[in-house]
Amino acid sequence: MKEFDDHSVEVKRMFTFLESRGKGFVSIILKELEQWAKELKYSRIVLETGKKQIDAVALYKKCDYNIILNTGNM
Repeated sequence: MKEFDDHSVEVKRMFTFLESRGKGFVSIILKELEQWAKELKYSRIVLETGKKQIDAVALYKKCDYNIILNTGNM
């Protein structure tokens, strides 16, 4: 995680090997990252992925993340 702004952190990279996908590992990791961010007093997590990363978008939606406009930060 990296500080995004005073209230938010960004998860910079998420990757799962093909044979490990669909087993719930990433959801568990995201929940742990959310808890860690909360302990660090952040109220929001930002995840960035491309529109063509259909599996990633579906996963983030399943984990209750919302699509927002691209801020242009890289």
